[in-house]
Amino acid sequence: MRSQGTDGGLAQAVIRRFNVLRPLSESAVAALEQAVLEGLFRAGPGEDLVAEGDQIESVRIVLSGWLFRHKTLEDGRRQIVNFILPGETCDAHAYLLPSIDHSITTATPVAYAEIKRVRFEKLMASERTLAEAFMCETLLNNAIQREWAINLGRRVALEKVAHLFCEIYERLRPVGLVEGNSCSFPVTQMDLADATGLSVVHLNRTIQELRATGLITLRDRTLTISDLDALKSAALFSPTYLQLYRRA
Repeated sequence: MRSQGTDGGLAQAVIRRFNVLRPLSESAVAALEQAVLEGLFRAGPGEDLVAEGDQIESVRIVLSGWLFRHKTLEDGRRQIVNFILPGETCDAHAYLLPSIDHSITTATPVAYAEIKRVRFEKLMASERTLAEAFMCETLLNNAIQREWAINLGRRVALEKVAHLFCEIYERLRPVGLVEGNSCSFPVTQMDLADATGLSVVHLNRTIQELRATGLITLRDRTLTISDLDALKSAALFSPTYLQLYRRA
């Protein structure tokens, strides 16, 4: 059940991330913090923030927790097309379209901010660095989506899963959600299977293979990468598509 919240400290994730994408001016930070405080909400796990076909009227920014974008076929088969992590937006500029073409569901308890279209457009017009940060995020999301297409279409099972682990780790790093070689990984095996296009059985076997080689540990909703360079090599992972994060 969605509820409105009041915790101003939650804005730090998006500020950190945007400062990596495009350094924000002091006035842009203040304006963003104020907009977040005015539209702060919470949702529990398993809730649809957006359903396919909805008309979008605001920009949603994730402050804490994980969500996923997905599409479901008529026979019930589901494909997760991306995860949405703290500091990332759910649907920047989606209000320009008549309706959204996918659903967005919470994987964990989530805190998020809603900025109405009029307020958002005023922010973009008055704060150039903030407008550039949102544009950089759109470009980065497009690059991530292309990499996911390659992951689904060309990589074998071990490469798919290892690549996703590498990407999530690198996306969490700029917002301060990596501790040493570990990060939160609060998704179910079913979610992970739907994100990689594998059956749950095949996914489980692949994770066991990665564990057996000593590359990763996945326990208690925490991913630990024992050797990041080796995991990247196994995944054929090149961070160039995350180039906007290089400053981090």
